[in-house]
Amino acid sequence: MSNTTKNSALVLAALSLAISTAVHAHGPAHANNEKERVIVEFKPGSKNAIEAFLHLDDDGLLDPPKDGDDPGGNKDNKIIHRYDRFNAMAIQVPHSAVHGLMNNPNVISVTPDEKRYVQSTQWEPGKPYGIEMVQADLVSDAAAGTRTVCIIDSGYDMGHPDLQTAGVTGVNDAGTGTWYTDENGHGTHVAGTIAALSNGEGVVGVMPNGNVNLHIVKVFSASGWAYSSSLMAAAEQCADYGANVINMSLGGTRANRTEERAFAQLNAAGILSIAAAGNDGNTRDSYPASYDSVVSVAAVDANEQHASFSQQTAQVELAGPGVSVLSSVPRGMGEKVSLSVGGVAVEATSMEGTARVENSGALANCGIGDTTCNDAVGKVCLIERGVISFAEKVQACEAGGGVGAIVYNNEPGMVLGTLGTYQSSIPAVGISDTDGATLLNQLGANTTVGVVDSDWAFFDGTSMATPHVAGVAALVWSHHTACSNDDIRNALAATAKDLGATGRDTLYGHGLVQAKAAVDYLTANGCGGSTGGDTGGNTGGDTGGGNPGKGKGKNK
Repeated sequence: MSNTTKNSALVLAALSLAISTAVHAHGPAHANNEKERVIVEFKPGSKNAIEAFLHLDDDGLLDPPKDGDDPGGNKDNKIIHRYDRFNAMAIQVPHSAVHGLMNNPNVISVTPDEKRYVQSTQWEPGKPYGIEMVQADLVSDAAAGTRTVCIIDSGYDMGHPDLQTAGVTGVNDAGTGTWYTDENGHGTHVAGTIAALSNGEGVVGVMPNGNVNLHIVKVFSASGWAYSSSLMAAAEQCADYGANVINMSLGGTRANRTEERAFAQLNAAGILSIAAAGNDGNTRDSYPASYDSVVSVAAVDANEQHASFSQQTAQVELAGPGVSVLSSVPRGMGEKVSLSVGGVAVEATSMEGTARVENSGALANCGIGDTTCNDAVGKVCLIERGVISFAEKVQACEAGGGVGAIVYNNEPGMVLGTLGTYQSSIPAVGISDTDGATLLNQLGANTTVGVVDSDWAFFDGTSMATPHVAGVAALVWSHHTACSNDDIRNALAATAKDLGATGRDTLYGHGLVQAKAAVDYLTANGCGGSTGGDTGGNTGGDTGGGNPGKGKGKNK
């Protein structure tokens, strides 16, 4: 697909301080009746004693956050989630009860209920490229029905023409809505990277023939964030539904001890958890990706270069395509941009605030667009960037009767513009300086410019790199079902394409994930023959030991 698209909304991938530090021994003083959201880990067999201590009954759950709501605003003492698998519960109780819990002999830990965000960032123009880059096109997914990938995200647009309906399950949530809808768009994009169908429409995923099983857990609404307690509940549900691989294109900057132990338990149970390294572009760890039991995924671009936003830590284990990744979004949420001059397609980007319409007319030169373009009636305006705002340039075209506006750059590169609060009545797009110079020699040529609704979009982020790795993990595993999760993890590390400095590094980890190389490696060496590097790493708490593939050692 040559047409460019854009994400309709930018998603922030930064973490605010979610919970008061009053749950720690040296935190600031709080009123005794102020509510706290915490996760309590208790000794096996003591759940009833803890609930009795808190005077909590078995009534309902605290509703997860809805758009516009204060996520901690429920005034009742409530159990938010129970985790029988992890001997833990998430609760909202008065501050005074938190301190009582910390001194209860049945309690192992009390930790803040941290926020977790989707890890996608601002859209950039580009082309779909990731499937070939990770060698997914070289490996058959005929046996993918033996694997289940659990996607913890914002939902799944079940009616999307590029997404499978067979083999897809999920559970509705009172706070985030039905799992088979997606108000945010992030989850549908992630799902498309894993399993978009090879049906002649849109794109293809890592496993494109509708064979893999997907289980959808919707923790995000349109707002794009949730608590770590919701993530733990979602991961537990993934395990209950038989997931082999968990995809978490999400994260936050603070670790949670109970969350960390939960993922260690899932790893011990044979589940491979994979998460986004984070989009802050710094050297800070993001969680859950930086737990030893979770594979942390960095992002690269189409040239296999490290993405500027991708976090750089010793926990980064693998890299995947994460810049300008084209995938499915809920129907009509994306944009398709088209521009042709004299019958030749020209790459263009849409202006934020543009009308969604397609128009045609002769190409007219309107200078820098600082005055009404009198030669624009029924024509498409060609305008140079600079001096005034994009909105004023488009308005000058409209005032002259123009039917479309093309703004070309006055410096190297593409124009990525916004009309601010102005909503145009004509399509408005940006192009590069070089294409602008070419079009100045084609004045009068028949030109068609359009920005229309689309079911696909380009996203950036470690969120987009993560499903490439999760999909490859499931694909490789489907060829070697006797292997354990650690065997698959080690094989992916051992066969990754080394990028950057020789050996493992903080930018790429072991390197770019390679599906065929991993399949061939396991075929040649067997499940026990792979080693992913030293164990250990830098985590936010005690997991009782490292897991394969998380250390700083070299494997090449």
